[in-house]
Amino acid sequence: MEVVDIRPILAPMLSLVCAGLIFLTGRQAFWRRMWSLLAAALKLGVVMSMLPGTLNGTIYVFKLTDFTPGIGLGFRVDALGMFFAIVSSTLWLLTTIYAIGYMEPEESKVRFFGFFALCVSTTVGIAFAENLLTLFLFYESLTIVTYPLVIHEETPAAFKAGKKYLVYTLIGGAFILLGTVLTYHTAGTLTLSKPGILTLANGTQTLTLLFVTLIAGFGVKAAIMPLHGWLPTAMAAPTPVSALLHAVAVVKAGAFGILRVIYNVFGVELLRQLNLTVWLAWLAAFTILTASFIALFQDNFKRRLAYSTVSQLSYIILGAALLTPMAAMAAIVHIANQAFAKITMFFVAGAIQRKTGKTSIREFAGIGYQMPYTMGAFTVAALSFVGVPLFAGFITKWYLSLGALEAGAWWFVVVMIASALLNAAYFLPIVYLAYFKAPPGTRFHVDEAPLTLLIPTVICALYVIVLGTTAEVPWMPLSLARTAVQFFFGT
Repeated sequence: MEVVDIRPILAPMLSLVCAGLIFLTGRQAFWRRMWSLLAAALKLGVVMSMLPGTLNGTIYVFKLTDFTPGIGLGFRVDALGMFFAIVSSTLWLLTTIYAIGYMEPEESKVRFFGFFALCVSTTVGIAFAENLLTLFLFYESLTIVTYPLVIHEETPAAFKAGKKYLVYTLIGGAFILLGTVLTYHTAGTLTLSKPGILTLANGTQTLTLLFVTLIAGFGVKAAIMPLHGWLPTAMAAPTPVSALLHAVAVVKAGAFGILRVIYNVFGVELLRQLNLTVWLAWLAAFTILTASFIALFQDNFKRRLAYSTVSQLSYIILGAALLTPMAAMAAIVHIANQAFAKITMFFVAGAIQRKTGKTSIREFAGIGYQMPYTMGAFTVAALSFVGVPLFAGFITKWYLSLGALEAGAWWFVVVMIASALLNAAYFLPIVYLAYFKAPPGTRFHVDEAPLTLLIPTVICALYVIVLGTTAEVPWMPLSLARTAVQFFFGT
C-alpha cells in the first residue's frame, strides 16, 4: 500500500537546513554543535517513525516535481531504502558526536560541518529516490559535497587525493547518466518501484550494454577492483571523513546503487535469463580476496582499513549477484554489519592518532593497556570481520554461504572461508600487538581518548554485538532485509 507522506523529503531536508544554518551561524561553536546534533537527532527520529509502517508493507511516497512527463524528482520509502537510511542516520548522529571532539583543534570547522551535513542529506536522498534520475542527481551531489571534506587538510597529499577522487567518481557518474538515458529509452520509465522494469524483449545486446554501463558507474564508489584506486588515497582526509567514506555515505551509495540496478532496474528473473551476474560474482570474489591480500602488507593503520573496506564491500555485491533469497539477505544486512564494524575501526584509528600521534601498526605495541576500551572496541570489530559467531559479521557470512549453496555455487563458500582467514591474518596481529607485545619493563597507565571520541566508538562496538546476537528479533535489521527480499523475489 502506497501512502503520500512528506517524511521521505523531510529527512534529507533536515540535513540540508542544518548545513545552511551552520554556514550562517557556525563560527560560534555552540551553534555549530547545536545545529549538527539537533538535525542528526531529528532526522533519525523522522526516519525511524516510518519503520513500523515499512515493516507492515506500507510504502511512503512524495512527488516533488516533474521536469517532463514521466521524468522528475520523486521519493519513495521501501524496505531497502529504509534499511540504508536507518544505517546512515544512526551513524551520522554518532559520527557527529565523534567529529565534534576530533575536529576541535582543526581549522575550517564551519566548512567541515556544513559539508558534512550536506553529505548525509544527499545520502538519505539516494536511499529514498523513487527513480533512477533522482538517484543519479543525489549521487552526483554526494560526489561534489564530499570533495571539500576529502581536501580538508589542504596539504599536497589531500589535494592529490581530492583530484583522484573527483576523476574516478565523475567518470563513474558519467556512466550512470548514460545508463539512465539508455534505460529510459529502452523501458520508457525510470521508476525504482518495481522488481524490474526491463524485459527480454528489449534485446540481449542492449540489456548487456545497460548492465555493464550501470554496474561500472556505481562500481566506482563501491570500489570494485580495478575501480578502487581512489579509496586508499582518500585516507589523507581527517578520520571522521574516512569513517563517513567507508561506513556511512560514499562507498555504501555505490553498493546501494548496484542493489537497485540488480533488483529494481533489471529484476531477478531477467538476470537469471540473461546470466549476466556470473561475471560480477567472480569479480566480487576476486576483489574480496585480492584486497584482503594487499591489506596484509599495509603498515599504515588507515590504509589497512581502506583495503579491508574494498574487500568487505564486495560481500554486498557478491550476495546480490548470486540471485538467491538467502544471498540477497546477506547483501542487504551487510550494509549495516560492515558499517558499524568499520566505523568502529576508524573511530579507533582517530582516537589513537589524537591521543598518541601513532598511525603505523608497528607502533601499537602495548597500546591495549593505555587505551583498553578503545582497543576493546577494535577487538570486537575485528572478530566481527573474521566471522566469529555472536558478532555481526558471522550473520553475513552465514547467509552468504547459504545463498551460495542455494545457487549451487559451493566455491563461493570457499571464498568466504578464505576471506575469514585473511581477515584474521591482518586484524588479529594488531590485537596481539596491542595486548601481548608490550616492551619488557614498560609501565602503562590508562590514558583513554576523550569521551567525545570514546563513547561513539564503544556504542558502535556494542551495535556489532547486538547485530550478531539479536538478528532474528523483530524490528532488527534482518526483518527489514527479509521484507525487501520478499518484494524482490515475490516470496
